[in-house]
Amino acid sequence: ENHSCLLVSMSSLLINQPKYSWLKELGLSEDNPGVYNGSWGGSGEVITSYCPANNEPIARVTQATLAEYEETVQKAKEAWKLWADIPAPKRGEVVRQIGDALRKKIKVLGSLVSLEMGKIYVEGVGEVQEYVDVCDYAVGLSRMIGGPMLPSERPGHVLIEQWNPVGLVGIITAFNFPVAVYGWNNAIALICGNVCLWKGAPTTPLTSVAVTKIVAEVLEQNNLPGAICSMTCGGADVGTAMAKDERLLELVPSAVFASVGTAGQRFRIGDPWDPNTLYGPLHTKQAVEQYLAAVEQAKQQGGTIVCGGKVMDRPGNYVEPTIITGLPHNAPIVHTETFVPVLYVLKFKTEEEAFAWNNEVQQGLSSSIFTKDMGRVFRWLGPKGSDCGIVNVNIPTSGAEIGGAFGGEKHTGGGRESGSDSWKQYMRRSTCTINYSKDLPLAQGIKFE
Repeated sequence: ENHSCLLVSMSSLLINQPKYSWLKELGLSEDNPGVYNGSWGGSGEVITSYCPANNEPIARVTQATLAEYEETVQKAKEAWKLWADIPAPKRGEVVRQIGDALRKKIKVLGSLVSLEMGKIYVEGVGEVQEYVDVCDYAVGLSRMIGGPMLPSERPGHVLIEQWNPVGLVGIITAFNFPVAVYGWNNAIALICGNVCLWKGAPTTPLTSVAVTKIVAEVLEQNNLPGAICSMTCGGADVGTAMAKDERLLELVPSAVFASVGTAGQRFRIGDPWDPNTLYGPLHTKQAVEQYLAAVEQAKQQGGTIVCGGKVMDRPGNYVEPTIITGLPHNAPIVHTETFVPVLYVLKFKTEEEAFAWNNEVQQGLSSSIFTKDMGRVFRWLGPKGSDCGIVNVNIPTSGAEIGGAFGGEKHTGGGRESGSDSWKQYMRRSTCTINYSKDLPLAQGIKFE
C-alpha cells in the first residue's frame, strides 16, 4: 500500500508531466541534492518546491544539515588556496565560460524561474541575462582591478595601494531574484579571487540547484575544485549559521528589497511562463495573506481602493493589482514594506513636500520622479533630493543596469553590488610603503636623535 502512495506522489510532481519535461534539461529530477561543494549531497530536511501559479509540487530538494554546512565551508576554504593563486585575467576567462554556459540554457533556466518563483517568463529570462551580462562585465574588470601607486613624501620610497581578495564570500539571496542577485555577486567575487558559498531562498531551491549545476560543470571542465562555487540549500538554521560565521569574511545578504517591479505592476494575468502573460502570481500563500492584511490596514487608516483589492478566483496565488488613494503620507501602512502589488497614490502641493515624503520612510533602495523641469531634475539628484541608492528621472523605479552600483540606503542596506567600483566590496585594501633607498627616513619628518 505504501508503494502505491509513493507512485501517486511521484506522478503528481510537475517534473514527471510531459508538459514540464524541459526541467530535465537542467539536470533536475524528482529528488535533488541540495548541497554542492565539489560533490553533490545533502541529508537534511527534504523540502518540496511548489509552483505559485497553481500550488502544485514541482520536485523535491534535500537540504543541508549544519554538519554539511561546516564541511562545505572547509572545502571552500581549501579551494580558495588554489583559486587565489590563479591570475585575475585567467579567473576572468573562467567567468567568461560561465556566462557562455548560461547563454546556452537561458530560455530553459528563465522558464524555471517563472515556474518556481512566479514572475513572468520575460523577467525570468531577463534575470539569467543579467547574470550573463555581469559575467561579460567581470571579464573586462578582471584586467583592471587594483589600486594606484602614490607619490611618497620621502625620497626613494613608493606607496602602493594593494587590493586582495577577502577569501570566502557568503551570498544569501531572497526569493524575488533567485538568479540575478547570486549572479552579480558570484561573477564579481570570482574575478576578485574569492570563493563563494550560496544559500538561496528556501522557496526557490530548484533554481539554486540548476544554476549551481551549470557553474559546477564549467569549473570541472577547467580542472578546478567545484567548491569554488559551493551551495547549501537550507532554511533559517543554515542562514543563521552563515550570518554568524566569522570565516565568511564578507557576507552579502542580498535580500533585495522590492516594491520595485516583480510580480506587481504590469497586467495581463495568466500562467507566468506563457509569453502573453504580463502579470504573474505572488510567490507564496503567505504573500497572499500579507496582501489582504495590507489592503485591510489601508482601509482602516482611511484609504480608498480605486481598483483591485481582492484575491482572484482561480488556482494559484493570484491577487488583483491594487491602487489606493486618500491616505496621509505618514500612515503606518504607507511606511510598511509589504512585497505585494499595492500602489499608494499621494497628492502633494510642493516639490519640497514630495521630496520629504520620499525620504521619510525607513527604506531607501529606489526612487523616481517624472518631470520636464531641469531645475527640479538636479534638485532631485542633489543633497536635498532623494536619499535612495537609486535615483531615477522619467523612468520607473525598477530595472537597474548592471554598469551602475546597485544598492540602497538606510534600512535597505548600504553597500553596493554589480557595477562601478562595487568590486571593492569583495576585496580588502592595504597601503604598502616600500623603501628602495639606502636611508630610513620617517613620515611627517620625524627624527629620533
